Amino acid sequence: MTQTALHPPALILASTSRYRRELLQRLRLEFSVLAPEVDETPQAGEAPAALALRLARAKAQAVAAREPQALVIGSDQVADLAGEPLGKPGTHERALRQLQRMSGQTVVFHTAVALACQASGLLQTDLASVRVRFRTLQADEIERYLRAETPYDCAGSAKSEGLGIALLEAIDSDDPTALVGLPLIRVARLLRAAGVRLP
Repeated sequence: MTQTALHPPALILASTSRYRRELLQRLRLEFSVLAPEVDETPQAGEAPAALALRLARAKAQAVAAREPQALVIGSDQVADLAGEPLGKPGTHERALRQLQRMSGQTVVFHTAVALACQASGLLQTDLASVRVRFRTLQADEIERYLRAETPYDCAGSAKSEGLGIALLEAIDSDDPTALVGLPLIRVARLLRAAGVRLP
């Protein structure tokens, strides 16, 4: 797909995440946001990285089917604890259990991105995997963190852009925004390949 100066394709972020919306704004492109309405239930035996990629594709394709001329970005993040996928906790109790299990462990956060356009048949994906080493966490600091950040909409309950950074010993990544939810280096690469001129 190529983009012309007169008729650039509309750009849509297939996400309800305010974190992804705020990150995409860094690229200074005009875009709109549509909810993808995709079932995020893992399939039996599905590896965390495969789950993230499948859901990113599904989100992009779901919105591309409704807006066939648009370029649609879909993304998903899955935390990987020794091969087990950890998603958004949704509740305080689930977040508490997730962090208790991740204490002292290395967790890989797989953040997938997909770019789709139904009219042109475009579908490209990429994956950023971030290795995060958690400190040995005490019960009271987990509780203080959860009360302060309420990270119930974050995969693995880890909100590294906020107080969650204090729970960590190290982060190993080649795409620094991936852990927050949208790997902008990879997004920019996909957009350029699709003919989008970045400012």
